[in-house]
Amino acid sequence: MSDAPSVRPPRALRRALPWLVAGLLVATIGLPSVAAFGALPAAPLIGYAHPLAGHEIVTVNLTDQPAFAPRYVSVPAGSNVSIHLGNLGNFSHTFTLSKTPDVVLSPTLSPDQVYAYFARNGSLANVSLAPGASGWANVSFNASAGLSSFEFVSVVPYQFQAGMYGFLNLTSVGPGLALSENTTDALAFVPNVLNALPAHFPATIDVLVTNTGQFSHTFTLAPQSNVTLSPGNFTQYFQQHAPLVSATVPSGGGATVWANFTVAGPGVYQYICEIPGHFANGMDGLLYIGFAPPPPPPTPSTAVVETWVLAGSAVLLAIGGVLATVAAFSGRFPRAPGSHGGHS
Repeated sequence: MSDAPSVRPPRALRRALPWLVAGLLVATIGLPSVAAFGALPAAPLIGYAHPLAGHEIVTVNLTDQPAFAPRYVSVPAGSNVSIHLGNLGNFSHTFTLSKTPDVVLSPTLSPDQVYAYFARNGSLANVSLAPGASGWANVSFNASAGLSSFEFVSVVPYQFQAGMYGFLNLTSVGPGLALSENTTDALAFVPNVLNALPAHFPATIDVLVTNTGQFSHTFTLAPQSNVTLSPGNFTQYFQQHAPLVSATVPSGGGATVWANFTVAGPGVYQYICEIPGHFANGMDGLLYIGFAPPPPPPTPSTAVVETWVLAGSAVLLAIGGVLATVAAFSGRFPRAPGSHGGHS
């Protein structure tokens, strides 16, 4: 009589397999649901929001360079703006938008000083994004803020100092006359003559200055008309007479800043760049207000005589000299018919 077959107890892995499958299903279904409801965020999103209906939408990407792309954003004054932010890098970054217009933070500030500035002055938006995350910042600008510029930075230590900053410019034309000026790395204003013909005085003038190079500059305007500044006297002059406006043009191609000022009457106003050495190398211009500038002087001829023309002229001149010499010794050249020396 044979013994009954023995029953092998189930292996531990086989017993645990149903529970493992069930756990995976719960994780697969549950984790996205939890994340969708915000209970398991990828990273804190300070100021996180969604785009609002009727808002103008612009996009700013955050990179590990570190940098914002694009660095310069333009929106109309009086508009509501939803800024779509995307972190394209492997490090956390912030989009922190200054609340104070026309302030350019110095890159020499320490991380603690940058924090202190925003703690003291506030921000219009402050969004922190983890690697690969995205978010929104909703801001509004009233029409009275036209022609202003707001700087945005990353406040993660040393990212701003390494170049992670940008500017949101309000481009609507304000109540004044709008002019355009450019700065170049050749240390020149292009053009270096501006003209405004206001209907009445005092007159508000708004100059949009765009940097076409990499160097930082200033647009500094003398407060008095018909005053001639020189590299040797402008420092003392501005100590005694504050400029009508002194706008810092940020470094980098495409950087813009508005120089807004009011003039009391017509005249010729000189503007210069105060960066050491720039004015001395010719970086200045003239603003004619109330009348047109005089026409430029006629351009001197730059025609160049070709070498072969000069050489041909020299040959003809030499031949003429020889003929004149021969004629002087013989009395006539060529000899008259029937003169001595030929066949009779």
